[in-house]
Formats: sequence, C-alpha cells, structure tokens
Amino acid sequence: MQPETAVCHGGSCHGAPCGNVAWHVASGCEQCLAKKSNALDALRKDDLRQLSAARSVRRWRKGETLFEEGTAINGILCIREGSCKLVKLTENGRHQTVRLAGAGELLGQRSTISGETAHLSAVALEDMRGCFIAKADVMALLETQPAFSMAVMKAICQDLRETDDVLVDMAQKTVTARLAHALLYLSARFGETPDGSLRLQLSREDLAGIVGTAVESCIRLLSGFARDGLLELDGRRIRLLDKRRLARLHG
Repeated sequence: MQPETAVCHGGSCHGAPCGNVAWHVASGCEQCLAKKSNALDALRKDDLRQLSAARSVRRWRKGETLFEEGTAINGILCIREGSCKLVKLTENGRHQTVRLAGAGELLGQRSTISGETAHLSAVALEDMRGCFIAKADVMALLETQPAFSMAVMKAICQDLRETDDVLVDMAQKTVTARLAHALLYLSARFGETPDGSLRLQLSREDLAGIVGTAVESCIRLLSGFARDGLLELDGRRIRLLDKRRLARLHG
C-alpha cells in the first residue's frame, strides 16, 4: 500500500486540525472484496473509480467509538476489516447492544438518507479499518444509479427485519434460548479459529449485552452450557462442541 495522507471528514472542524482523522489510500474500490457484501457492488466501474478518489479510510483501535448516538455521521462507512457493536443508550443509563456489524457491512445509510442524527453508537470490538464516503457522494449516486438505490433500500429493509427479529426474541425467548442463538450467530457470521473457538472473542459484558441479560446471568448460563458439554470455556475463548443441541435450545 502506498503512503497514506490524513484528511478530516468530521464536518464540525471545517478543515481545522482535529482528532477526527481519515486516511486516503491507493487501493481502489473496484478491487475491494468488502463491497461484494453490500450495496456498493451494484455500482458501475466508473462510479467505483470516482469513489476511490473521493473516499477515505479510517482506522479504529479496539474499544474506540466510530460514531456516537445523536451525532451527524455525514456519510456512510464501509467496514473493510474488523467488527463493531451498535448500542443504544437506555433510560437507566445502560448501553443495550442492538446488533453487531462486520466486514462488508455499511453503516449510516438510514441517517445519511433521512438527514437524521445517528440513533445508535458504534464501538469497535477489535481493531478495525473502514472506508468513509461523504453524504454528497452517496446522495449523488442514489439520485443517478437506480440499481444502487434499490440495493441500499434492500439493505435497510434487511436491517429493520433483523431488528424486528431481535425484538421478538427478547419478548418471546428465554435468556437460555437467546444465549444459544447468540453463540451460533457469532460462529456463523464471524467464523471460528482453526481450533474451533469463536474468532470474535467478546467480553462477558458484551456477550450479555447481545443477549439482553445481566453479566452474572450470562456467566452462569455459559458455565451451565460447559457442564452440559455444549461448549468449552478458556478465558474469553469459547469453543462450541454441540451446535445441534444449541440450535434446539433456541427453538
């Protein structure tokens, strides 16, 4: 990769020095594998070349915030590497994890189109890299490229459906069922290491946030799963031993 140059895309500093640094890189959108999993894959080669010139790349360390609830994103983020959690601040001051996002996903589509501020915060679960595409560039493509517009709408509908599924699970499924489902989801979406452990190693607090339960309950259920031979625990490492039984627990 050629040397990178810093450019701020935060919007609020209007070009003044700030900590909201982005990085222009030489690798093009045409060759990027991440776009294969999102609406950008519907764009023509000419459009992708223009995006390559206009977009910038951000890097985040584990635990850093990509954007905060209530702030203007002013564009979309395409995750190239790593994963993050999308969280909502509840009335009692706790952060409820709504969903996880990983490589190939776009963030900020709804806020960019609606002009609203972000309704969730995004926090890196591991070191991340992602491309930022400014709102003006996104809106121009939406207005001129029907295939891209349709792909974005489908992605937003998919996000809404997943949110509905989470709400139904929260209302109708037991904590045990939700934990079993979360473990299977982590395996299917983010993969496993060669020894069979979940590749994305979450803290018990983060896992409890996904399930929607107290940390203590999550730890107790994981220990019970281990005693029953469903999984193996080694610190944060979780190795699923019986996915069929976990699937039956979710129902």
